[in-house]
Amino acid sequence: MSARHEPVLVGEVLRFLVHGRGLYLDATLGDGGHAEALLDAEHGARLLGADRDPDALAASRPRLARFGERVMLAHATFRELPAAHAGMGGEPFTGALFDLGLSSRQIDTPERGIAFMSDGPLDMRMDARRGEPASARLATADEAEIAAALRDHGDLPQGRRLARAIVAAARSGELPSTRSLATLVDRVLGGRTQPRRTARVFQALRMWINDEAAEIEAALEWLPGAMKPGGVVVTLAYHSGEDRRIKQALRGRPETAARRLLRLPVPRPPEGPWQELTRTVVTPTLEEQAANPRARSARLRAFRRKSA
Repeated sequence: MSARHEPVLVGEVLRFLVHGRGLYLDATLGDGGHAEALLDAEHGARLLGADRDPDALAASRPRLARFGERVMLAHATFRELPAAHAGMGGEPFTGALFDLGLSSRQIDTPERGIAFMSDGPLDMRMDARRGEPASARLATADEAEIAAALRDHGDLPQGRRLARAIVAAARSGELPSTRSLATLVDRVLGGRTQPRRTARVFQALRMWINDEAAEIEAALEWLPGAMKPGGVVVTLAYHSGEDRRIKQALRGRPETAARRLLRLPVPRPPEGPWQELTRTVVTPTLEEQAANPRARSARLRAFRRKSA
């Protein structure tokens, strides 16, 4: 098990998010680093901390215990947030945080099967109690579905060829482990081993296994009605597709693949419920990246809920 996860862009998150007493949401609690900083910074704050990973809740519980009744924890996916919120009375949120990155515990625990740096079962589930591990899902998957996941979540130009090889290997029982998948990626795509390329494959398949794109879209659709007027939502994304999806959803400016391909202008949307506070994305300083290399790809955006 790795050491405690180091939260990313803590000062910047607090600068946008914390603005007075009220109920806050940390929708991706992880080890509780952002939550702890928020509750220390605003003594009148209360928190609903949610995570789909039961191990994350177990890790954060002792860290946040000193805040007593100011904290309520919920084992919930993004789709299950409305029910968790309603279960505690449905008080509108003053602020909400969605940190879409993985924790060091998830990455550095081989048994989770999420990363390829050390060998482990090819699992990739954020909650091992639900659904099938990646090795089983891939064995029954459609090649086109895998190719789409590699393209949409990993920006991989050779996704179709790799998808074909992944499905064939999984169906013949040749992908039991993270190392076997990493070896397959190198063999099919050729050349020297490229850790960043392999990481993008693992990222794409993990997002597909956990239906992460649909989960965040469901949460962002629910969020306007759950926020106070003037409430702020802060998002932390870690790759361009994820960041683009958030930006389009909260700006209300969908950019279809066809429009991107034809370079057509995006139509001006009707007035949406959000005012963007970060006209350009906020990224970690060089100092933070040096101290915490896993912060390198973080992209922060903040939006304020307009008054009705």
